[in-house]
Amino acid sequence: QVQLVESGGGLVQAGGSLRLSCAASGRTFSAYAVGWFRQAPGKELELVAAISRSGDNTGHADSVKGRFTISRDNAKNTVDLQMNSLTPEDTAVYYCAASARTSLSGLYYTRSSYDHWGQGTQVTVSS
Repeated sequence: QVQLVESGGGLVQAGGSLRLSCAASGRTFSAYAVGWFRQAPGKELELVAAISRSGDNTGHADSVKGRFTISRDNAKNTVDLQMNSLTPEDTAVYYCAASARTSLSGLYYTRSSYDHWGQGTQVTVSS
């Protein structure tokens, strides 16, 4: 029902910043909650941040709190992930995913809650 494309990844030095963007197709983007996930080499896929349909609720993994910020612009059909103070441990493929589920919080923290996934974008942080 929705197609997602990530962009903004690349190579950055430790301490630097990147801004990832997830662009969605169609006019119904506001009907989806969105999450950012990442997968580092040899590690399990993990949730980085989540945002509700309207953007009024957000959640961030403990490992990125204070450094990463998720936001969305439903008028532009985009969800961004601002990443600051990057470290080599942030090196991973980053994916955005959309969920059509509804709940009181509007936030979803499990992989199974998401039905649509982007292709991923590589983030590499050098020492």
